Amino acid sequence: MFQPLNRADMARRLARDIPDGSYVNLGIGMPVLVAAHLPPGREIVLHSENGILGMGPPPADAEIDLDLINAGKQPVTLLRGGSYFHHADSFAMMRGGHLDICVMGGMQVAANGDLANWSLGRPGEAPAVGGAMDLAVGARSVYILMEHNARNGEPKIVERCAYPLTGAGVVDRIYTDLAVIDVTPDGLRVRDMIDGMTFKELQARTGAPLLDG
Repeated sequence: MFQPLNRADMARRLARDIPDGSYVNLGIGMPVLVAAHLPPGREIVLHSENGILGMGPPPADAEIDLDLINAGKQPVTLLRGGSYFHHADSFAMMRGGHLDICVMGGMQVAANGDLANWSLGRPGEAPAVGGAMDLAVGARSVYILMEHNARNGEPKIVERCAYPLTGAGVVDRIYTDLAVIDVTPDGLRVRDMIDGMTFKELQARTGAPLLDG
């Protein structure tokens, strides 16, 4: 019997894999939780798409500054030495290859690293991908943080994405509530699984072939 990780534990699991000295963008949604779980003593510089470098963890309620928000319009803090800058400068950082890692959410990830994370193809949705496409192709590594399965139980890791793509072949690693999976030239290789889960059980919940270890 196994117990899937909650979102805080998923963020904590990813945070511990970010190397010291990394420049990291945290995407809208679940990825912003990573800021609160970075290992103490590790120097990691967080970037926000709307023009922040040196973003800190979420503030206490009494310290909220409504003028200091991330790209998802959530209150954040600024660490000593942090800075603000124009949106255009932020996109220059993203497009210029200056970010070591981008952590993004996902709706689907394909076995070849294709990412779909902005549209389910339904009427009334946001009409554009926003900055996700720039981040997906501009960061040196792309980590996806998402539940392993959708609410209806369908796998979110699939052989081929059915939703509109954010980027083709951009994903390097997937963190879910069940496992950590690397996207490799040989296929999807399981790096880690939650306690109590077997490879067979993980494969049954995944829509693409997995490689063990």
